[in-house]
Amino acid sequence: MSPSSQSPQLLSLQNRLGYSFQDLQILKLALTHRSAGRSNNERLEFLGDSFVNHVIAQRLYVQFPKASEGQLTRLRSKLVRGTFLATLGEKYALGECLTLGVGERKSGGRHRSSILADTVEAVAGAILLDAGYEIAAPVILNWFTDALLELQVDGDKDSKTLLQEWLQARNLPLPNYDLVSVEGPDHAQEFEVACLINGQKNAFSGRGSSRRNAEQQAAFVAMGELGND
Repeated sequence: MSPSSQSPQLLSLQNRLGYSFQDLQILKLALTHRSAGRSNNERLEFLGDSFVNHVIAQRLYVQFPKASEGQLTRLRSKLVRGTFLATLGEKYALGECLTLGVGERKSGGRHRSSILADTVEAVAGAILLDAGYEIAAPVILNWFTDALLELQVDGDKDSKTLLQEWLQARNLPLPNYDLVSVEGPDHAQEFEVACLINGQKNAFSGRGSSRRNAEQQAAFVAMGELGND
């Protein structure tokens, strides 16, 4: 379906999600709660639940090569639990796009955490069906980028702490983090931060949905470069 034939609401949603559907009916089904009738998103929710778990598990396996099975399980649970998925649903304003039964609409279903979390899974399943794994997996991972950057295995240190310790061990000044820009609407802002390190010609850039996340990303990039020197 061409963009010109889609509703502004669904076009805006796809922009927020970072994916444009080939079959818009799959997206509409993913946004249809069971209270609206027999044709609803429960099967897509089932598929998306497994898909998200798999994508996150695979990423954690690579990101934390020394973590034990138990540690990986705990890390995954932080990201795939309902409360976190509900925050994603709020971030992407899924509630305003939902098709709900009369009762759910009147009782505030558009803002109910359990419904938002289920819808995130349903939309993930819809993207998998519409695009296939190779395209869908990076889209889903992008939803979790900031959270993945903040994850730590028990006893591990975040990127800013590691960078600070790396510099201190070499008697170098601590880095400065400068806010470069803030872009996007209030519900989906993106921050860009530059990490400035004495003696380095170029700044290290990081982006994230908060200044804190952007700083962590910039420190992560800096450690990747400096650690290879």
